[in-house]
Amino acid sequence: MAGVKTILESGGGGLLVEVECHLSNSLPNIIIVGIANKAVDEAKERIRSAFSSSEIQLPKKRITLNLAPADIPKEGTSFDLPMVMAIMQASSLITAKLPPKAALMGEVGLDGSVRAVRGIIGKILTGRELGITEFWIPEANMPQASLIPNIRVFPVSTIRDLYELLNSPEQAKPREIGEPPAPKTKRKSPQVSFEDVVGQESAKRALLIAAAGHHNIMLNGPPGTGKSMLAKALSGIMPNLSREEMLEVTHLHSLASKQFDKIIEDRPVRSPHHSSSNISIIGGGQNPRPGEISLSHLGILFFDEFPEFGRSVIEALRQPLEDKKITVARARDTVDFPAHFMLVATANPCPCGHYGTAQACNCLPHEIVRYQKKISGPVIDRIDLYVDVEGVAHDRLLKNSNNSDESDRLAGKVLAARELQQKRGGKLNSELTNKELKLHAALEKDAEDMLNQAAERMQLSARGYMKALKVARTIADVDGQNSVGIAQISEALQYRKKPLIL
Repeated sequence: MAGVKTILESGGGGLLVEVECHLSNSLPNIIIVGIANKAVDEAKERIRSAFSSSEIQLPKKRITLNLAPADIPKEGTSFDLPMVMAIMQASSLITAKLPPKAALMGEVGLDGSVRAVRGIIGKILTGRELGITEFWIPEANMPQASLIPNIRVFPVSTIRDLYELLNSPEQAKPREIGEPPAPKTKRKSPQVSFEDVVGQESAKRALLIAAAGHHNIMLNGPPGTGKSMLAKALSGIMPNLSREEMLEVTHLHSLASKQFDKIIEDRPVRSPHHSSSNISIIGGGQNPRPGEISLSHLGILFFDEFPEFGRSVIEALRQPLEDKKITVARARDTVDFPAHFMLVATANPCPCGHYGTAQACNCLPHEIVRYQKKISGPVIDRIDLYVDVEGVAHDRLLKNSNNSDESDRLAGKVLAARELQQKRGGKLNSELTNKELKLHAALEKDAEDMLNQAAERMQLSARGYMKALKVARTIADVDGQNSVGIAQISEALQYRKKPLIL
């Protein structure tokens, strides 16, 4: 009888799983019990072939493997390696035993290789919280594991490596991971930069403010005015990910993709098509995984032609825009995924796109109203900045920009403003609670009177009122002002959604 530990991780939580092995005198066979799905049950064929390929004698007995606690469903291929280890211990194939606070995880190939598994960062973090101090993981997972500081890791490439190390314990030396690799200092060059956009100074100013405070923004205007270009250029002025942010983002992308050895070093920019399904945007499935909302965590979620998305998708943004997380509830499990993204949306004023412009609009009044009402009031209230993007004179389109370093200049302002916010409140302005905002706003008396009067005339909700103040605080940070005055309040109020006038 033998048992080793592994980790079952789900969303933000998890538990330790004891893999027990019992050998009995009966027909040679491998039996796996403990509510295992098909991927886990198929491990017995992988294990049998892996032992043969590695020239390790598999016991000619009835091998019963129990995954305890047996009343919780198990899925995935990360149980392969601990099952191999349990068999080796039970059959005395190895002389050394793992310490009680060690855990194994990894997929085993038919040739005896140990392959990378999904979500290694979450498993290690969960194990560390549960008291595990030593991790045996696939060598291919080491790049992601190296992001986690202060852990002891034994990487293995084949089960033959595992066999030999535990028969010669003096050779089993862990890799002590101290400081994770330093993040990049150079920003990634986007495909589109602000130098490529002709004119649109007011929209560029609004995007600068949005990037500085991590505010949600919506660009309104007729087709062909550069709304999509502006949105795509925004990533070029965002600061690089910190070490902690790289860890969070890499973990989420590892859960959703098959790139188990890749480290996400750049801020994610996700741009789903308006025909995307609810599950692809929100996340979920039979075994919940992150959707586009979570894959854009700490980055940009770009919705081009926002009103064309399904109403259920648009309404699903309510929780993450407010709480910075998304709760995916399914019959088998409920998982919370982080979703602290910056929403960047574009929209036309009407179905034909020319309402309010010099070109003739062919839409009927009720069509314009119906089109604009596709975005509900609660969602509108959660967006910080609304900007109208006007057309550009044709004779300016072929002229070269005078500001060849505009993106670098704006990026410097964004970084300086964010450093001010972190020093003052420990977080960005968009993340401040109402209590923290009152403490750090530094709102001048005449500016407060103006805000109160404007809020009454504009019929701002309490949320809209506080969002206007957060934007004003960011404007002051961008301009290098200690307090929020009338000028900052006036500009912030200009970015609120204006009523539709037919």
